Amino acid sequence: MITIKSEREIELMRKAGMLVSEMHQFIKPYIKEGISTYELDQLCEKFIIDHDAVPTCKGFEGYPATLCTSVNDVVVHGIPHKEDVLKNGDIITIDVVIGYKGYQGDAAWTYAVGEIDEDKKYLMEHTEKALLEGVKMVKPGNRIGDISHAVEEYAEAHHLGVVQELCGHGIGQDMHEDPEVPNFGIPNTGPRLRPGMVICIEPMLTFGDRHVYQLEDGWTVKTQDASPAAHYEHTILITEDGYEILTPRLD
Repeated sequence: MITIKSEREIELMRKAGMLVSEMHQFIKPYIKEGISTYELDQLCEKFIIDHDAVPTCKGFEGYPATLCTSVNDVVVHGIPHKEDVLKNGDIITIDVVIGYKGYQGDAAWTYAVGEIDEDKKYLMEHTEKALLEGVKMVKPGNRIGDISHAVEEYAEAHHLGVVQELCGHGIGQDMHEDPEVPNFGIPNTGPRLRPGMVICIEPMLTFGDRHVYQLEDGWTVKTQDASPAAHYEHTILITEDGYEILTPRLD
């Protein structure tokens, strides 16, 4: 069921979303060669708790960590480990959900570790731009399919693979609510957008083939051809005349 948020709920989601943005800004200087994904996770968990908030991912359906840390060919849901130490030339996606007084904020960004090659730069640039193309379609009266098509059209025009097994979603008291927000689709199809809806748009694109597989840990999703993947996500409120990004980039 798609829910319309009250003004009180929206204010709490603004706070949750801003904490997500602030956490990303906090962790960015630590993302460098030699740090482990486990250390990044511990730093962010402390940041969240110190801000009277909740690391929502930790314990969700058994997930063991605060962050999803997805390096290079990991598309999503990479589990932080002490042995996973970042190297110069890596890219890492940090995806986090933060709960504040019962409401959630969710955003993912892909970061470069040191100097990365031109292919990874291209992938990161155009995955983020694909997200923004989807966001442009958010306004009352449009449909989910309009967002999905805009992401797909931009990605394909830039020769990037669109992962189809994973998608965006509604968000509120739960991190995953209706509706689903795919990264491919047909314009003027799917649920109609209404003021007070809150959704997460999150392109997951690859530099190679779009096909993926899941590791035996039940979480980590990787590209089949080992090509790098990028993932960018915003939490978006549908307003009376357009949208508000609840997880703005602070950089």
